[in-house]
Amino acid sequence: MKIWHFTEQAYHPAWKVPGALRVTFPQYHCDPAEAGQLLNRYLDEYLLADELGLNIMVNEHHATATCMSTSVMTTLAILARQTKKARLLALGIPLANRSNPLRVAEEIAMADCLSGGRIEVGFVKGSPLEVVISNRQPTRFMDRFWEAHDLILAAMSNEGENFAWEGEHFHYRTSALWPRPVQEPHPPMWGTVSSAMSARQYGKLGYTCATFLSGAATRSVFDGYRDAYVEEHGRLPSSDRLGYLAMVACASNRSEALRRAEEMKEYLFAAGRFDPQFRNIMGMNPAEVNLRMVQAEAEAKRTNKVSLISSGSVEAYVDAGLMFVGTPDDVYEQLAQFNTDVGGFGNLLMMGQAGLLNHADTADSLTLIAKEVAPRLAALSDVPQLEARYEEVG
Repeated sequence: MKIWHFTEQAYHPAWKVPGALRVTFPQYHCDPAEAGQLLNRYLDEYLLADELGLNIMVNEHHATATCMSTSVMTTLAILARQTKKARLLALGIPLANRSNPLRVAEEIAMADCLSGGRIEVGFVKGSPLEVVISNRQPTRFMDRFWEAHDLILAAMSNEGENFAWEGEHFHYRTSALWPRPVQEPHPPMWGTVSSAMSARQYGKLGYTCATFLSGAATRSVFDGYRDAYVEEHGRLPSSDRLGYLAMVACASNRSEALRRAEEMKEYLFAAGRFDPQFRNIMGMNPAEVNLRMVQAEAEAKRTNKVSLISSGSVEAYVDAGLMFVGTPDDVYEQLAQFNTDVGGFGNLLMMGQAGLLNHADTADSLTLIAKEVAPRLAALSDVPQLEARYEEVG
């Protein structure tokens, strides 16, 4: 199992302001000097991760105090120049919100050249919160996503003459990608999913598939990916085709690790602070997705079920597989058990900094994980009981 350090690069000083923190949150709550200090601090932690032998993951969000990374490729371009060994994962680029996919291809290729071929790329649907900000139509959102995806891959992998693109959503008289990416035919591709149904698409493509904070649902998501991968490729995928994102707080003793986890979990509350009209933009989701959401809400009301994210303790988050917390031994044992429970995965997308966790605590936690947890996780093998499920393959 490989570890990727990740932080949303939050502007947490503004979280004390009541109300929504996303889309409608006024920008006058941001002190640019303080924002710059925090952004440089987060870059320092990414550089430490590289020194420690960890990989790096970066995302992007917009108009929010929960994430100041507004351009994933800008951040990765900086890290491509300053890091030495780490694989650099863009997870991800909200593709359907972009008006110029060819520009996205150029940014990826340039960063890949700067890094010497260490970039990995994930195109994501993006949050409904940001459709309004991008000024894009929510209808036929995924049609636009997949056309942009196809155009970018065609541009990055092209070794012949320049070509024209006349699609439904995008039109180019000519594509001339300068520079070309180092990795051929293009950098490794990722996708993010939250259900077994959406995981099937990436299983067919053979992309690395990641799910975020899914807890007990992770097994069904991974099984959906495996089923589709087997159908398309005739064999089981290796565990390095699957990734899981969770928070990790490590310390030399349990009480300190719990204190760090309490600081980190503030992110979960902050990320959910937005006005309800932005939760599900009309026309963005397919009818079946909207139906599942309505059914889930109705069931929650019927059973008086309270969201774990909004009300859970650190211990509850650990039990649910949303956080891994404790000494290096504790963290390893929790991850090893979760790995078995979900059938195996090869990429831990580790939120090693979140919420109010300060730099010193983040650095110490990263160091302990890299030195005392990562070597043991690297030795984890694929879960053997999967072979029985797919024994007829081949």
